[in-house]
Amino acid sequence: MEEKNNSRREFLATGLMAGLAVGCSTKHNPFAPDESVTLTGEMVKLLSVDGEVIEVDKAFLKPVPEMPPVSNSEARKGIEGKKFVMVIDLSRCKNLKKCQSACNHMHHLHPGHSWIKVHSMQEADKTAPYWQPTTCMHCDEPPCVKVCPVDATFKRKDGIVLIDSDRCIGCRFCMAACPYSSRVFNWEKPDIPAEIAAMPYNSETSVPQKLGTVGKCDFCPDMVREGVLPHCVSACPNGVFAFGDIYEDTVSNGSETFRFSELIKDKSGYRLMEDLGTKPSVYYLPPVNRNFPYEVGMENQTEIKSE
Repeated sequence: MEEKNNSRREFLATGLMAGLAVGCSTKHNPFAPDESVTLTGEMVKLLSVDGEVIEVDKAFLKPVPEMPPVSNSEARKGIEGKKFVMVIDLSRCKNLKKCQSACNHMHHLHPGHSWIKVHSMQEADKTAPYWQPTTCMHCDEPPCVKVCPVDATFKRKDGIVLIDSDRCIGCRFCMAACPYSSRVFNWEKPDIPAEIAAMPYNSETSVPQKLGTVGKCDFCPDMVREGVLPHCVSACPNGVFAFGDIYEDTVSNGSETFRFSELIKDKSGYRLMEDLGTKPSVYYLPPVNRNFPYEVGMENQTEIKSE
């Protein structure tokens, strides 16, 4: 009996060792050469499950499915605990209009439309002219929201004012109420790719624009939700725009970060038409000690439709 048990134990042990040998020799390696995969030669670094940094060919990476946009109700609420603010430094503006072209491109605006306009300004005959970029002011007391009869224009908890084109009926009351002329009306069908036009409207991206509705600067809340600066901020090579959270008292132009309260105080920041009581979320720094002469960039001055 004992001899049979010993034989059985030896058989199990031998089988187990053989199984381990086979298992080790055929262990699945997701990055092992595969005839169906064409190697790119471009290596990327990854963190293995054992916590080690490994390099694999990019061909083995599986694309991450695109995250669905936030729901309409979530988009209307905004980002909890945030209050966004923008600072525009007029001393840095060269009228390159990189902000404008980036905004137009990313929002697929109709040719001739622009949500960011760069105006030539001069206070008096004897004062020096300067360039002034203007956007939607995202007011704390927005008159556009108050006059909209269908709640298409709305203000979020994070201070951003947006438009729901699915609700917009094209009455243009909001355009008449806005003292900053920051809105444009889609008189014609926007010239956008078919795949973009077929997308459901997303008020966080303001895409796709629709015939007979109003559009405007939206502070790029889809980018902000991901912790990325708005397109106009990142596109400007001179750091004209700084964007941030007033609760954190911090704004950034991508390469520099400032304490918002100190920046406004030290450089005499102001808001346009403050006497109207709209309480804009966009602040300006005066065009003093300019980085560029006014003449530079004048060749880029073009007329942009505002209605």
